[in-house]
Amino acid sequence: MIILLSPAKTLDYENKPIINKMSSPLFLKQSEILIDALKRKNTKEIASLMKLSDKLAELNCDRYKEWKGAKKITKNSKQALFVFKGDVYQGLDVESMSGENISFAQQHLRILSGLYGVLRPLDLVEPYRLEMGTKLENEKGKNLYEFWSEDLVGSIAKDLKKINSNLLLNLASNEYFKSVKSIDSVAEVVSPEFKDKTNGTYKIVSFYAKKARGMMARWVVKKGITSKSKLKNFNLGGYVYNPEYSSSQKPVFLRG
Repeated sequence: MIILLSPAKTLDYENKPIINKMSSPLFLKQSEILIDALKRKNTKEIASLMKLSDKLAELNCDRYKEWKGAKKITKNSKQALFVFKGDVYQGLDVESMSGENISFAQQHLRILSGLYGVLRPLDLVEPYRLEMGTKLENEKGKNLYEFWSEDLVGSIAKDLKKINSNLLLNLASNEYFKSVKSIDSVAEVVSPEFKDKTNGTYKIVSFYAKKARGMMARWVVKKGITSKSKLKNFNLGGYVYNPEYSSSQKPVFLRG
């Protein structure tokens, strides 16, 4: 099983990683192409492209200029698993993982990225902002989906083959999963949903659902889950599998 997650906008470069092991992103040459395109844009163009405030646009223009494709841990480069924060990563709670858990994650967990394409947990990441839905024109097309799709599907298919599996656990957002949606031609995709009871009706509440996706990723990693049938046993955070709401490819977990 390969687990897919989205990245997060919030980045942490203040705290040191709890381990020194690292790896290099697989698609640094492609990342350099995107960085070069971003460097050619001024602050106002970046603000318009990404719908950012002038202050955030200026910050990210500086980040693009400083980006080096780092291959060692520095104050501006750290393993992806320890860089990303936010709702999903609160649920993932990497600080609770053992070295064995992180080794399992390195083999079974992948983080989709607008700049890096796909990241393994220990791949080094420098500060950046580039969401997958950004309409950045490039040599392959008019947006990042056209830039990344073929490479990402091929990479994930290769990872699945390495572990002798065809099961993809999609815990990424729709924006990011869209970049690999054709993977269903070579893999079985399972996309869980997490719903909370609100005014008597079960609904997806974004904040809680994001955290639950992180919790499921943590649970799979810490338990070493590799089979589809065992996913129904997930019960963290008060969520319980409900067969009536579920389908084979979309197990639904309810709370409340």
